[in-house]
Amino acid sequence: MTWMDAARVILVGIGATTVMDAWLLALRHAGVPTLDYALVGRWAGHLRRGRFAHARIGDAAAIPGERPLGWAIHYAVGIAFAALMVAVQGLAWLREPALLPAVAVGTATVVVPLLVMQPAMGAGVAASKTPTPLRNCLRSVATHAVFGTGLFLSAALIELLGA
Repeated sequence: MTWMDAARVILVGIGATTVMDAWLLALRHAGVPTLDYALVGRWAGHLRRGRFAHARIGDAAAIPGERPLGWAIHYAVGIAFAALMVAVQGLAWLREPALLPAVAVGTATVVVPLLVMQPAMGAGVAASKTPTPLRNCLRSVATHAVFGTGLFLSAALIELLGA
């Protein structure tokens, strides 16, 4: 992998995460609750102190700088998932992106929130401790499919611009 390839992966990750954020903003404007990334920062702050799981992350003590930390983690994970996309499909995908593999990989990344983040933040495996687990899981799957679409759109735009 060249430095240019690494830069493309980073840009694809940032672009895909931005597409996902636009989706989440639209949901929020429609009255659908979405994750406050400050809580991700709070979780990470407590993780540094040795605490992985919480009964309810919203009840945990606030961490200084949790909001910017949460957003930084959110974008870093998006970049890592873009790297996963390239690891699965190969570097050629960056130059000839295809929608279906991007949506498949993006959708597959939903295992991280369902099996790691939600349990660690007190929502249970696959949101099982929430009032509407199925709805929450389906919303997570849809959001990660949108992220996958963002992987494709970002890679296609970068290739179109010749970056």
